[in-house]
Amino acid sequence: MILVTGATGTVGRPLVSALRHRGIPVRALVRNPRNLPAEWDAGVEPVTADLGDPASLPPALTGVDAVYLLTPVHPDAEQQQRNVIDAAVRTGRPRVVLHGAVGLGRPDVTPVRFFAAHAAGLDQLNATGLDWTALAPNGFWQNYLGMAESLRSGTLALPAGDTAVSYVDARDVAETAAAVLTGDGNAKTVLEVTGPEALTHARIAARIGAALGHDVAYRDLTPDQARAGMLAAGVPAWQVDGLVELYGMYAAGEAATVADTVPRLLGRPARSLDDFLRDHAAAFRAAPADDRG
Repeated sequence: MILVTGATGTVGRPLVSALRHRGIPVRALVRNPRNLPAEWDAGVEPVTADLGDPASLPPALTGVDAVYLLTPVHPDAEQQQRNVIDAAVRTGRPRVVLHGAVGLGRPDVTPVRFFAAHAAGLDQLNATGLDWTALAPNGFWQNYLGMAESLRSGTLALPAGDTAVSYVDARDVAETAAAVLTGDGNAKTVLEVTGPEALTHARIAARIGAALGHDVAYRDLTPDQARAGMLAAGVPAWQVDGLVELYGMYAAGEAATVADTVPRLLGRPARSLDDFLRDHAAAFRAAPADDRG
């Protein structure tokens, strides 16, 4: 039995499916048991718990062999991770696979507040003596789905400079996680998980435009321009500052490494941007319902 936190999210949902495809029973940690993915079968056991409530966690971890520890982007993420790791120590000491992010374990990268919890989680795992592996994926292609409206209008505007980023498909992260959770090796190792190539955002815009059938231009925003735009759109200030830091990391060229983790563990190439665009063509082309007349 494997416990997956964040089980209905961008990585957690395909991870549950990947584990079930391997015949592994899954305990899926959820906060709302009335809204579960339709594809979950009898081999998925939903368990209601709150990462911020330590008392709710031991029942979720009791009897599991491994935990995929994924916490949301949130100011309390470090404490949430601590709560899960503490519960793991008290309930059988299962193996923990920590979902981190690009730059994890590298002291030479630009600090990003979103990722501080991951480093703290590694320190705690080492202090407890638990068996662990960490995944350090780059940014997800899926994040571009949230930019679809702007892309349909012909613009990709980000404070990301002109350096390349090796974005990865979240489905590849999930399938890599399934391989690590069910395989041997990789103990006390941070595995970088990237796509098959590093692309500048100008090239990304051009490829998205080709898929959409019209030009998409990349506009390199200054950090102040990006911050002002996100605040005006109602994005919380903590998240805004974190996103500006993240894109500053990209602009510094610190997310351009192409790792071999996906082909090495899965026996196939990582999904490319073109693969992602083909699989999500309808989502990028669809106009919002109130614009369809």
